[in-house]
Amino acid sequence: MRSGRLVWFLISIALGVAAGLAYGWVFNPVQYVNTTPDSLREDYKTDYVLMVAEIYEGDGSVDLAVKRLQLLADDAPLRIVQRAIITAQELDYSNRDLDRLGRLSLELQNWSPEAEELQP
Repeated sequence: MRSGRLVWFLISIALGVAAGLAYGWVFNPVQYVNTTPDSLREDYKTDYVLMVAEIYEGDGSVDLAVKRLQLLADDAPLRIVQRAIITAQELDYSNRDLDRLGRLSLELQNWSPEAEELQP
């Protein structure tokens, strides 16, 4: 009698898991609409800024880096990178990654929107 109870218990657990997965994946899945990088958690925003720094390292375009950073917040790009550096230090990013973020930060200190508009 005891083994019969165990079998029905396991069957009901399996049916519950299957019903929950079917409901969540088939009948009512989560739908993300028009999400932007500014909705990310702080650690993912830091990863995003690091990716921007890596792309900047490859192409050298500060203007494109600024446009990419402006997707994160309405804040100044330099401030966004500085916040990312602080978070990266708290999360123990590698020195190589911190150096990339630092180089982008230094470049943004010398960048001005007026200089971008003056170029032909």
